[in-house]
Amino acid sequence: MPPETSPDTETPSPRILVAGIGNIFLGDDGFGPEVLRHTGSGDLPRGVRAVDYGIRGMHLAYDLLGDWDAMILVDAVPDRGQPGEVRVFEVDPDGPGTSPRLDAHSMDPGAVFASLSALGGRLPRTVVVGCQVARTDDGIGLSAPVAAAVPIAVDRVRSLLTRFGAVAPVGGARSGGTREQGEG
Repeated sequence: MPPETSPDTETPSPRILVAGIGNIFLGDDGFGPEVLRHTGSGDLPRGVRAVDYGIRGMHLAYDLLGDWDAMILVDAVPDRGQPGEVRVFEVDPDGPGTSPRLDAHSMDPGAVFASLSALGGRLPRTVVVGCQVARTDDGIGLSAPVAAAVPIAVDRVRSLLTRFGAVAPVGGARSGGTREQGEG
């Protein structure tokens, strides 16, 4: 599929996948899907596809076989600071957890990246917007500090889209971006 172009400039828009992952039935692990719910609530720039993958790791791996310029992965992260702290970091495409192995039952990002490699794909430039969890026990709903971090993460995602060169919708018209709600 060719890159989308902006009608005013005819320059190709980058193809960027914004992927929310996490299990909404495990408390703060539902951070990724919640951020995606808010990220996709407005117009998305051309070439951006925002998807709540929930716990569908193989679906994400197969979607990554497409021609993406970048991916923004939104996820809850353990042991990376105070609960509710949002961190942004880039993934090393050749780092640990990206060696080929097919794992159809895991949503762990490393397993998804390894499955992608086993399928013959290559990870595009990937930046994680992660939030330190407070709890991941059984139950629906985010803890107070993680819920408070959702708008911060949405701002970080939108900032990254701008940094990656995503073209904003022209004149308020609906953009070429898409949003999909997954099963979490």
